[in-house]
Amino acid sequence: GRGLAPMPFRGERPFGPDDPFKDFFDRFFRDQIPKEHRQKSLGSGFIIDKDGFILTNNHVVENTDEIMVKLADEKEFPAKIIGRDPKTDLALIRIETDRPLKPLPLGDSDKLEVGDWVVAIGNPFGLGDTVTAGIVSAKYRHIGAGSYDNFIQTDASINPGNSGGPLLNTSGEVIGINSAIFSRSGGSIGIGFAIPINMARDLLPQLKKGKVVRGWLGVMIQKITPELKDKLKLKDETGALVADVTANGPADKAGIKRGDVIVSFDGKVIKQMKDLPYIVGTTPINKTVLVEVIRKGQKKDFQIKLGELKEDKESKETGQEKPYLGMTVEELTPQLAQNLGIPETSGLVVVQVNNNTPAAEAGLKQGDIILEIDQITVKKLEQFNKKIQDYKKGDNILFLIKRGGATLYLTLKVW
Repeated sequence: GRGLAPMPFRGERPFGPDDPFKDFFDRFFRDQIPKEHRQKSLGSGFIIDKDGFILTNNHVVENTDEIMVKLADEKEFPAKIIGRDPKTDLALIRIETDRPLKPLPLGDSDKLEVGDWVVAIGNPFGLGDTVTAGIVSAKYRHIGAGSYDNFIQTDASINPGNSGGPLLNTSGEVIGINSAIFSRSGGSIGIGFAIPINMARDLLPQLKKGKVVRGWLGVMIQKITPELKDKLKLKDETGALVADVTANGPADKAGIKRGDVIVSFDGKVIKQMKDLPYIVGTTPINKTVLVEVIRKGQKKDFQIKLGELKEDKESKETGQEKPYLGMTVEELTPQLAQNLGIPETSGLVVVQVNNNTPAAEAGLKQGDIILEIDQITVKKLEQFNKKIQDYKKGDNILFLIKRGGATLYLTLKVW
């Protein structure tokens, strides 16, 4: 039978710094009401087993004091957070009922093809269950959300409140979790992103334990550009170039050196740099894996016992992890510019701003076009990542953005 999903979530948290009602209350009722205001947020999720486990987005439930889940039969239940993983924007919550629940079947997101029909279900704007249809526009989309982003892009309408809801294939199987929308107004304009269900499936055992533990290799890596390929006399741009090796880390102990190109990890081909962090991160710690590298034109194999990734090690692990800003950006393309109705065809667009984050406090909003960072023009995601990596906690970053035809500066303080 059909699973009782998706269901709307209602969470309560303090008013964020960019909430329009905060200014209203502060201006007219400063002395008449308590200082601590509460706001309700809405999101979606879906049941994954009969015992009440529900999968959703981390940004739907983070910083909430209370979570209420309403099922398709209109019954409401309090929920508790079992596990969260901000790096993949996944969260597992649980409700307790006096009857078994019907879960939605999980599909195989690796079998998706561009052009396949998909259905997005959620609770947009708190209106109730809503179904929209579209196609898979792209796979393995990297939008700068972090080292582990690997999104399905779809043109199925995804609006506020859809976050955490299921993206289904034509067989009714969940193949993605709706995560981010790209819109100036906060509504859908035909570009939505979903986390592949296979990524969630890999993390579920750890989410149920309340903590996600990731494997650690101990290298800093970078993308192989055409210039680097020629300089290093490589045959192609496949693999991840080792820019640095952490002393006494797993890779160092095994003999990996700066300048090596990692082309295979634990039997999985590394086609491009961004493939490696996720594969390493989802490999169990203490597992010994076979790593194949190219060194001065010759293939070499190494047996490496993985360590555990700690927060302070991550920047060395990926070479892509940046100071926490709390926003997702994507390169602006002519098609996106046309959808937004703006003349610019270059720059970076803010796809999502999470509540109670440095980006939110700075006043950055979904749909803002980032033109400069500290008076340096940025047009490519690679430039953005490289520039942001220079900052540390407590630093202030000056952004020049374009919003609705107006250009303005905003200052963001890194957490």
